[in-house]
Amino acid sequence: MGNISIDKTAPARLLADSSGSHGTSYQQAFVELAATHRGQPPARIVPLLRAAADRALLGFTAADLREQAEAISTGWPYELRISLT
Repeated sequence: MGNISIDKTAPARLLADSSGSHGTSYQQAFVELAATHRGQPPARIVPLLRAAADRALLGFTAADLREQAEAISTGWPYELRISLT
């Protein structure tokens, strides 16, 4: 399970049901990667997650991204706790 603190204006960049003008949300990108990259090495998934996080202006740490990549690779559920600042 991951934890992230984000600015109170950032949920639109994180959640798939957002109507913001920033483009694809991180949640949508994560779901797409989970559907297409299951079973692939986490090292191959991390850069894709980093690019999605950067596009969404979210500050995930390298450890956060490795944990998410492991979940995608193995097919295990991933839970993210979000704190708004």
